Amino acid sequence: MYGFDATRTGAVPLALRPPFRKVWTSYAGSLVEFPPSIGYGRLYFSTNAGRFTAINLKTGKPAWTYEAHRCVAASPAIGTRQRGTVYAAFLNHPPCNAASGGHGADGQVIAFCRRLGKDPLEDDDRSVGELTAADRRPPLRRRLETATSGHSTRAPAGSSGAKPPHRRRREGAASPVRVAGSTFGSYDGHVYCLSVHGKLLWRASAQPRLYREHLLLLDAGGRIRTVYIGSTDGKIYSFGATTGKLRWSHSTGGYVYASPAVWNGLVLAGSYDHRFYALDAATGEVRWRFDAHGQISGSATVIGNVVYVATLARHTYALDARTGRELWSFPDGQYTPAVAVPGRLFLVGYGKLYGMVPR
Repeated sequence: MYGFDATRTGAVPLALRPPFRKVWTSYAGSLVEFPPSIGYGRLYFSTNAGRFTAINLKTGKPAWTYEAHRCVAASPAIGTRQRGTVYAAFLNHPPCNAASGGHGADGQVIAFCRRLGKDPLEDDDRSVGELTAADRRPPLRRRLETATSGHSTRAPAGSSGAKPPHRRRREGAASPVRVAGSTFGSYDGHVYCLSVHGKLLWRASAQPRLYREHLLLLDAGGRIRTVYIGSTDGKIYSFGATTGKLRWSHSTGGYVYASPAVWNGLVLAGSYDHRFYALDAATGEVRWRFDAHGQISGSATVIGNVVYVATLARHTYALDARTGRELWSFPDGQYTPAVAVPGRLFLVGYGKLYGMVPR
């Protein structure tokens, strides 16, 4: 799932370190902005041209493709229904930068058979207004939650077919939504926390305009403790997850457009100021920073004790997560840099995916 597991820390506990050598290249045909999800021996991802593809982990060859001809703003989610189902969210038809919230918007969530790419149940193809992002997790409690720019959040019904909860907001969402206490940022400058039944638990404000991705950090007992979120006001925020109380904020001097990663007491996030930051998770103080020589728009990924970050200058760096020392780099990448399985790294380039193994 997006962010690796239910905590969405973006940290994967694998003993996998650079340098790497490339074993295959898969040509996507257009930009791959959102990271693939891995399951059943395949990578599943969408392109900005609206092509949804499953490729083989070992060979990089396509297993199947689906031409949605729609805009995309989310990673897929993988579930176990009917021996493996892949859920993908699509936006409106192009142009992708069309004004949101208008009449006739027609985002979709589609459930695919993981082996064949076919829709296993016709009822699972659901029109949900103008969709802007989908939960990057497999559905839990028989719900797949989504966020739309049509001023509301929705949870398409599961196998029961029951009517989903629905909550109105004043402006559209620009971040994914998760279950068991959904927390998301909105274009109205607030962070919202909803129960799975749509009840507003708390609302927090930014300084002055906060939106985009969110991240939840859970303690060992499974309770949500902290929400870390980046904002286009150039700050990284820490909120108490149960109260919405602001714990700290740190200014970077540029947009922080994606969710941070969290590893070993560090909050790891890039900024449009060309720098990548490691902040103390408790205080927000800078532990180290790295000059990436380019704007950073995507989320970082931590694999073992190495953090990977990509820049809009189409370069990917592997850094020692403890110190920020550069370990390796690759001349491609733009948004979310990499996903992994034991023994193999999958680097996400601008319009290509690379299968890599340690040298």
